[in-house]
Amino acid sequence: MMTDFIDAVVAGHLCLDVFPDLSRIRPDAFERLFQPGRLLDIGPATFVTGGPVSNTGLALHKLGLRTRLMGKVGDDIFGGAVRRYIERIEPELVSGMAVSPDVDTSYSIVINPPGVDRIFLHHPGANDHFFADDLNDDLIARSRLFHFGYPPLMRSMYADGGESLRAVFRRAKQTGVTTSLDMALPDPTTASGRAPWPEILGKTLPFVDIFLPSIEELLFTLWRDEYERLRADAGGPDILPLITPGLLGTMSGRLHEMGVAVAVIKLGWRGLYLHTADAARIAEMGRAAPDDTAAWANRIYWAPTFQVQVAGTTGAGDATIAGFLAALLRGLSPEEALTMATAVGACNVEAADSLSGIRSWQETRDRVQAGWPRREQPLDAFGWRYRPEIGLWSPEA
Repeated sequence: MMTDFIDAVVAGHLCLDVFPDLSRIRPDAFERLFQPGRLLDIGPATFVTGGPVSNTGLALHKLGLRTRLMGKVGDDIFGGAVRRYIERIEPELVSGMAVSPDVDTSYSIVINPPGVDRIFLHHPGANDHFFADDLNDDLIARSRLFHFGYPPLMRSMYADGGESLRAVFRRAKQTGVTTSLDMALPDPTTASGRAPWPEILGKTLPFVDIFLPSIEELLFTLWRDEYERLRADAGGPDILPLITPGLLGTMSGRLHEMGVAVAVIKLGWRGLYLHTADAARIAEMGRAAPDDTAAWANRIYWAPTFQVQVAGTTGAGDATIAGFLAALLRGLSPEEALTMATAVGACNVEAADSLSGIRSWQETRDRVQAGWPRREQPLDAFGWRYRPEIGLWSPEA
């Protein structure tokens, strides 16, 4: 029955974000006021859901895709708040949620006074106890695409050398679904930062059709020496100006050798890079595989971002992923998928939170087709040219 059809299941990290209103606190008074023993007069708290299950999943819903969320929460007050928040948007979204009385719901308290860098107080909770058995196999078997996000923030996904992450993707792939994976940047001082990520991803990527890490996440987890070298050359964490098409081509080619069909690398303000495998691998992508495999095979593009007034970057990468996956599920070309991915990401940063800036699919597409200008980004690389008819950079034929 058509009512049983699902476009996408989004699983992985999910938490409740608590934002106390600290607008009454002046930036120059923050360090003086936040002292032991003080009682501070602040405003009300805002409660929203966070993590890719919320950010990517709800973005896909706003873009018109029939979506189900598959995070894990505790049978506690915060878990109830997470479910009620999502149910108010669409009750069926939570039908795949795992609820356990044995774990606490993950939450973050976001200390975000005006003019001061945010401080996060985070409890991983149920995310550290998410396993393959928490998947709803029936929902996945009825969907076209299974997306999983942020395994570096979920202890269960890396503590056993990646066997659990591999089990998640192997189990999903056995249903015939198209699989997709997003990452998070591990803290090098934590167990996640010390985990054997080349080994973990080596086990997992053969079951992943679409891999969508940021450049920092990709380098940290698979090419740590190169990551540290670029940070040293940059004199800090902003390595984006040093990223070249040659480096991206080498890394994405290696991802294809590891089993990935579609490598999408997020580059922040520098845009989005795409490198697809050959037609035979594209055809093996599962139920969301493009009908025209030749049109998706062996494509290499670099998409610049759109011009926007940035209000916040919370969830920008998750929104960009939602735009790309929505385009794939709607049968668009790789060129259109890159364009819509960067467009949805650009809409996201026009609002301070992760969702309110995202428009409907049609509104977003109309904005692009009306001539929404892209950010100028010269790409000084031999053999690459800008193609204004599609708004993308590509290698010379």
